Amino acid sequence: MRVSFASSIAATCAAVLVLPASPAAPAAASVFPTAAALPPAPDLPGATQSLPLVPLGTATRAPGGARAGEQGLTRRDVRPFSLVGVVWDDPTVPLHGTVQVRTRATGDGAWSDWQDVETHNEDHGADPDSAEGSARALRGSTAPLWVGDSDGVEIRVRGAELLPAGLRLELVDPGEDPADGPEAAAPRIRGAVAPAAAGATGANDRLAPYGQAWIPALSKEETEITFRTTPGQEAVQSAAAQPYIGPRPKIITRKGWGADERIRETGFVYTKTIKTAFVHHSATGNNYTCSQAPSVLRSIYRYHVKSSGWRDIGYNFAVDKCGNIYEGRAGGVAKPVRGAHTLGFNNDSTGIAVLGTFTSTNPPAAVLTAVARLTAWKLGLHGVNPKGTAYLVSGGGNLYKKGTKVRFNTIAGHRDGFATECPGGRLYDKLGTARTSSANYQGRS
Repeated sequence: MRVSFASSIAATCAAVLVLPASPAAPAAASVFPTAAALPPAPDLPGATQSLPLVPLGTATRAPGGARAGEQGLTRRDVRPFSLVGVVWDDPTVPLHGTVQVRTRATGDGAWSDWQDVETHNEDHGADPDSAEGSARALRGSTAPLWVGDSDGVEIRVRGAELLPAGLRLELVDPGEDPADGPEAAAPRIRGAVAPAAAGATGANDRLAPYGQAWIPALSKEETEITFRTTPGQEAVQSAAAQPYIGPRPKIITRKGWGADERIRETGFVYTKTIKTAFVHHSATGNNYTCSQAPSVLRSIYRYHVKSSGWRDIGYNFAVDKCGNIYEGRAGGVAKPVRGAHTLGFNNDSTGIAVLGTFTSTNPPAAVLTAVARLTAWKLGLHGVNPKGTAYLVSGGGNLYKKGTKVRFNTIAGHRDGFATECPGGRLYDKLGTARTSSANYQGRS
């Protein structure tokens, strides 16, 4: 079992304890195929098992003459994991069909019902003309699904058209939670610090002590003082008579949620400014506790980097269902880090992912409060009114051709820039409330 966070829903920590993954169940104890042929799990905080899918049943003719069929894996034992997804070779080829999985819990050995995996994930990712968007390592991918501690899996992929080549099941183990609790007064530095970890932590050096697991909240007055004395804010200050900026919320850092800085690409990529905040849902399901949110984040991070081929986690920020805010892509929470969250509109924007699925489930009030507080601060750093609008230029997508100038609300939903259900109808319908609250936090009437 993984080390859980303290009972506080806002639990964070200051150092990472690396433990090996638990061994798979002995082959003799199961009637299902085992993972014995897989290479041993690496001694890292997290691991990914990648299993090629095979044909199931008999292929049939689909409308239009293309061959459709079913691929998957029958029930089998695998090493422990908590998140699943499916990837394929060509990121430009969509998966038209359904993906369903069922998993076996490590605690009681019970198998879940079939669960749907969201197949439309091509709306996330880096812009096509960016270095990240044209990387050779990119793969097509479904959204990831959080299933909790599991050691058995079965999957079926049914296509209405020809299935993409190279379908693989990705099983992600998020690794152990960071060891130190949120009450640790000072970071514990154990030996030499890896350059990537030092870089990610140092990007927030003006906001919190080195190695801190969270960036502390500030009052509005304290935030305005910090804003006035921060280099690089002169242009924003001259554009407004007063700094309309909300109080800085508490933000759990990458150190706090246990990001393994060794797996991402080194360095950071920035855009010019932030004009719009795009709100997403992670589509990973709602079956997690808030103490598990760091594990969910580590899983998404590993899936984005190791399975999908992105340089880092795609989102700039994440919010769990208890309203805790997390640093996403590395580079500094106060800086205009370019993410890979809204394909075609990653320039001059920031991406906020609410952990969960809100197609038919209402987001908790704590989520809307967190989104409002975060945007009041983040947009305020760039002189942006949360109730206003801004223009962004499309980098290419299925709603707007490359080069199209598009007007967005400054707090927009993912579906505003791409034909997708994200962030789910129930969350999207609440964005008006978030805009009003965010403007109020900034001190706007």
